[in-house]
Amino acid sequence: MVTVEQLRPSTPTDAAVWDIAATVCDPEIPVLTIEDLGILRAAHVAETGRVEVTITPTYSGCPAMDAIRDDVTIALGGAGYDDVAVRLVLAPAWTTDWMSDDGKAKLEEYGIAPPTGTAAAGPVRVGLSVKCPQCSSLNTRELTRFGSTSCKALYVCSDCKEPFDYFKVH
Repeated sequence: MVTVEQLRPSTPTDAAVWDIAATVCDPEIPVLTIEDLGILRAAHVAETGRVEVTITPTYSGCPAMDAIRDDVTIALGGAGYDDVAVRLVLAPAWTTDWMSDDGKAKLEEYGIAPPTGTAAAGPVRVGLSVKCPQCSSLNTRELTRFGSTSCKALYVCSDCKEPFDYFKVH
């Protein structure tokens, strides 16, 4: 698994672009940056001065990608970069393994159960329980496989009776 630290460019000009793009928040989960989610994959300043940023959607067809692309362009434009290209790449496919530990903690603080475990590389393991982000109970059940967005499932806690989103592992 490649970490954010390994993806962040080492050259100062590229790292500066990365750092600006990394401040952009996900419009569906505003407590997470695109760096927290692991969808920021590359940042580079070409010899021509053109800034190139690469992002990967959490799901193909994710409706937030257009807003994220625009927000990255606006953030970089505000920092003085006039020629910006934001590329959307589908391969390799995004996985929750790319999320930062800080991002997972932010999800839980926000009231969304973060993904647990790692993405399947073979047979899919069946999750037995999801911890409630409100009361930490494991006495929860899935209400629907798709929650407020396609990357989340809707659960309910049988102890505190609160519904909550679970950010699915994939």
